Amino acid sequence: MNHKIRLGILGGGGDSLIGGVHRIASNMFDRYQIVGGCFNPNPTENNEFAAHIGIPLNRVYDNFDLLIEEEMKLPEAERMEVISVLTPNFLHFPMAKKLLEHGFNVICEKPLTTTSAEALELEKMQAEKQVVFAVTYTYTGYPMVRQMKQMIAAGAIGNVQKVDLQYYQGWINPIIHDTHQRKTVWRLDPDKGGMSCCVGDIGTHAFDMVEYVTNLRVKQLLADLNYRYPDNQMDVDGTILVRFSDYCKGVLRVSQIATAEENNFTVQIYGETGGFKWSQENPNYLTYLQEGKPMQVLKPGYDFLSDFAKEATKLPPGHPEGMYDAMGNIYNGVAKAIRGEKFTHGSFPDLEEGVRGMHFIEKVLESHKNGNVWVNL
Repeated sequence: MNHKIRLGILGGGGDSLIGGVHRIASNMFDRYQIVGGCFNPNPTENNEFAAHIGIPLNRVYDNFDLLIEEEMKLPEAERMEVISVLTPNFLHFPMAKKLLEHGFNVICEKPLTTTSAEALELEKMQAEKQVVFAVTYTYTGYPMVRQMKQMIAAGAIGNVQKVDLQYYQGWINPIIHDTHQRKTVWRLDPDKGGMSCCVGDIGTHAFDMVEYVTNLRVKQLLADLNYRYPDNQMDVDGTILVRFSDYCKGVLRVSQIATAEENNFTVQIYGETGGFKWSQENPNYLTYLQEGKPMQVLKPGYDFLSDFAKEATKLPPGHPEGMYDAMGNIYNGVAKAIRGEKFTHGSFPDLEEGVRGMHFIEKVLESHKNGNVWVNL
């Protein structure tokens, strides 16, 4: 008997980077079977892509509404159990809303929606339907990020007093300086990308990460954004000061015009007695600093790590684990929740984190628009 979770996918076809990440991640723990979806709005390309990855065409639908209609005709034991939403931002809310209305579990790319009001509506619906809803802040799935989270919670660095997160990319730099080219990128189009580009795309990763690993909540923020040109409506760079309390503060630095940077996401957390440093481009190394003691570098695969880190580790020490593995850990956490199995809190980013991310984006824009002032989150 096949006990795999029946997974449907919306978007992520063709040469989509994130589509490949989700498909590989879903197969990593042998918990899911992709049974169908709608990968591309063009029916011909949709079917060609499905055939290319070996999905039976009888469950590949020309559009989202048809998918819902046809899947609901199937017996519950055959219909898709969870559906991943990998489409551009403006489609997240209407798709997730309709999926919730029909009782599907949902895995959604971030940012969750285009407004916090939409996010709150999804949160209310999810509470009513009692289904699983994950938002893929992928980097929370890395073993050493989970190790850092557990050690901070256990008091390894004392009370947190300073945070410094940087997420620098350079991919928009050659685009933003070309008037015509920047009008062809959907992330720079407010009708498709929502209210923010840089903060919405990667700033939310930094925000979610700092709250995830510290187990604290940002109370106030002050933002200064860069749009680079007067006719560009979407932020491409920003610096955001954050306050957890009067005595615990920090900064989130995000940019997509950091020339020639690739995916430079670094996390630095400092407490009263020690600190942690972690970099996404070298994710197997967690630097542990302690007052008056030699620096330690922790790596995955060892018995002395926390159970949470070990269950996110698939390979022996010395074998690199990367972004696919991090997303796979999130999918594994969702699978446990769907099947009613025991799982560690933080095994997947939930809807509350998606809602927090939308509030964060709106407050960053409010702070910048009002003259770089402190606002409450």
